Amino acid sequence: MNLLILFSGYLFGSFPSGYLAGKIAKGIDIRSLGSGSTGATNVLRHIGKRAAITVFLLDVFKGVISILLAKYFLLNDSWQVAIGLSTLIGHIWPVWLNWRGGKAVATGLGIFLGLSWQVGLATLGVFILMITLFRIVSLASVSAALALPFIMFISFKTSNISLPFLVISLLAMTLVIWRHRENILRLMKGKEPKIGKP
Repeated sequence: MNLLILFSGYLFGSFPSGYLAGKIAKGIDIRSLGSGSTGATNVLRHIGKRAAITVFLLDVFKGVISILLAKYFLLNDSWQVAIGLSTLIGHIWPVWLNWRGGKAVATGLGIFLGLSWQVGLATLGVFILMITLFRIVSLASVSAALALPFIMFISFKTSNISLPFLVISLLAMTLVIWRHRENILRLMKGKEPKIGKP
């Protein structure tokens, strides 16, 4: 049963919300445009705000539902983390799209909202603060990813957060930063576009 739920986590993560948004709205493969990602930011730039919001919410939901499924079957923290990771892997490397998916931000948020809603909301707060100040999605995403392990560590020290949750926060941070490596290079050169600019 545990392995079946683990596989279900991958399937949830691999649901191609951004790709479907491109096909339904404009008949395009969103991976052929901009960053090549199926995430909400690329959808926003090339399809529009409404589609981007829908994709963002669906991607968050993918992460939340995988963890809630694990909790429903009373799986322990280590299995919850394993399922969360399988969902992230499915989102980044979906089998349906030749292993080319998103950058793990929205789905990662959903996973941490499922594991610990306090940590998820605090990390979202960092993202919102950075996007408000600088209007650069990648900067906000990387900043939130970097803050995540520190927020989880504080929760680990002050509440009943378990060690596996701390481990997945480090792994998620690493995946998000790795997926944003090109964005980070553009940020260093001052060439990363802000919201509303091509």
